[in-house]
Amino acid sequence: MTAPYPQVVLFGDSLFQFASDLKGGFSFEAALQTYCSRRYDVVNRGFSGYNTSQALKILPQLFPALRPSGPKLEYLIVLLGANDAAVTVPVDCQHVDMDKYRANLKTIITHPNITAHKPKILLVTPPPLDEIRVAELDLANGHPHVLRHAKVSAAYSQTAREVAAEVPGTVAVDLYQEIMDYAITKTPGFDSSSGLLGDPTTGKRGYLEHLLPDGLHMSGEAYRVFFDAVVPHIKPQDPKQPQAGWTFPEWRKAPWLES
Repeated sequence: MTAPYPQVVLFGDSLFQFASDLKGGFSFEAALQTYCSRRYDVVNRGFSGYNTSQALKILPQLFPALRPSGPKLEYLIVLLGANDAAVTVPVDCQHVDMDKYRANLKTIITHPNITAHKPKILLVTPPPLDEIRVAELDLANGHPHVLRHAKVSAAYSQTAREVAAEVPGTVAVDLYQEIMDYAITKTPGFDSSSGLLGDPTTGKRGYLEHLLPDGLHMSGEAYRVFFDAVVPHIKPQDPKQPQAGWTFPEWRKAPWLES
């Protein structure tokens, strides 16, 4: 009996939960499933609002112990940290301090329920934050101060890079830099030596306004940038052998045709 399809699992917060949405004519999850068609199932385990502590808490339920009859985790793509980087507030606090964030990420990607599958792990840095836009919305919604800061988010992204470098076999996908570089190339006249796009000290949102409409969540265009950064790390189809890796054979070669 053929085993279940191997899986590519997206594990994270709203940036993965919303990856299934069609935005500007593009859906990250649909594009990835198309890329993986007949080879892997793409499974979305994105949880809006979750930080790394919450994600770690539910990990054993999402990734049970390896079973012979269960699907193999071929790729694990982890994107967490945007909520950990939120400021500390008295109620509904999402913040996780930097040291705990680092420890949580390491525990997630080295958890026995994960490593038993021997997957390829892609650890994604949280994207940039457009603090200028976030501030507009936070203050308009009655918050006494801004709930997220661009420089703090950048520091959490750096921590994710360091964790990827510290855990053998882990691949860093630098979504922060990919989006920031893309935004800078589309912001005429912006001098990156002056600071960050989206930081109040520069006073310039630039092209981030098209990539992060609410300052935090990604547009379809940003998800395209993300997709282009991820797919080189997932084993591509061989143009000379397009059926290599298929779980079930091409229809002309299906054994039941002979009966």
